[in-house]
Amino acid sequence: MTTAQDIMTREVITANENLSVRELARIFADNRISGAPVVDDQGNLVGVVTESDLIDQAKKVHIPTVMAFFDSFVFLENPDRLEKDLKKMAASTVGDVCSREVVSVEYDAPLEEIATIMAEKNRHTLPVMEKGRMVGVIGKSDIIRTLAQNE
Repeated sequence: MTTAQDIMTREVITANENLSVRELARIFADNRISGAPVVDDQGNLVGVVTESDLIDQAKKVHIPTVMAFFDSFVFLENPDRLEKDLKKMAASTVGDVCSREVVSVEYDAPLEEIATIMAEKNRHTLPVMEKGRMVGVIGKSDIIRTLAQNE
């Protein structure tokens, strides 16, 4: 059975939460990676950042549809999405654009569990943990490479 420790990248490229978004883009391009765990100044895992987070900075702002009803305005969509989009677009540091809801896997997690998490939770980069410490990272390309080798 293939597990996380069999397919993970052990030499993890991390991004400090205070790193500029521009420098992060350069790291992604230079290392040909699509995501990275985000760490604080003490090296603690605090989030994950992906290419999608950077692309969000360049997209158009979607203004929620509003309906006037007497003297009130009623949002037909969630206005919180607009606030979240605006914050990402104005972000200057990795900490501003990263997802702080970290989804990780244990080092002995089976491939099927990893693939399920990536698909169902729409995650591209998963930190691999052992006893509360990050020991690696798995990206979608690691899954694809493993599937290609196993055929």
